[in-house]
Amino acid sequence: MAEVVASSERSTGVGRHARWVRISHWIVTVSVLTLAFTGVEILMVHPRLYWGNAGNDLTPALFELPISRNHQHGGWEKSMPFFPDGAGPISASRTYDIFNQNGWGRSLHFLSAWCLALPGVVYLLAGIFGGHFRSHIWPRAGELTPRLFWRDVVDHLHLRIPPATGGPGYGLLQKCAYSVVVFVVAPLMVATGLAMSPAVTAAYPFLSSIFGGYQSARTIHFFTFVALLLFAFVHVVMIIKSGFRRQIRAMTVGE
Repeated sequence: MAEVVASSERSTGVGRHARWVRISHWIVTVSVLTLAFTGVEILMVHPRLYWGNAGNDLTPALFELPISRNHQHGGWEKSMPFFPDGAGPISASRTYDIFNQNGWGRSLHFLSAWCLALPGVVYLLAGIFGGHFRSHIWPRAGELTPRLFWRDVVDHLHLRIPPATGGPGYGLLQKCAYSVVVFVVAPLMVATGLAMSPAVTAAYPFLSSIFGGYQSARTIHFFTFVALLLFAFVHVVMIIKSGFRRQIRAMTVGE
């Protein structure tokens, strides 16, 4: 039976997903879903994004997200300066109870982040030194032509998706998307997440400076989160269009 499977794989030019790829895929999937849930909850507590090192309800924001009752509330009592001459910071009390579930959300978010980062590092190292990226993810030089890239884009826009192969037989657009996610989006999301951790930045203060400050890191973290969710959505659509049962079976039991 093994000989038949091996012969079939040679004839189609496509092999199975390796076991370590399947295991890391599902660990990352659960981690990303948990991070998405807790990330939205954290944003609901303070749905404002800033640039620089400081930002709060009394400072101008780049933009606000209308995702909770804390959005554009305007419910402030008269502001009071800290000093008699009116210079320096001011304070103000809210006129209503805000939505605040920050404690458990941040704790679970940080725990899930490690469940994403650690298997991600193993996946990255195994993929580089084991040849997985070179064989299946990185586009070959002959594929990176405007004509082939545009043809793949048009096929995807028209949902002309080839049937599932049951293995890592990726098209050009898939290879480019996976490469960007693995080598740009995911590392950037982890780095900006660490730059927002008080424990980490206390030991390595240069981390937040790299991104222009704590609030800048938070804003970049948000946009990488949106990019990852967009990738996940398109990824699921492609799975459905190319053969849902075959794809799920290939990424679970490897058949």
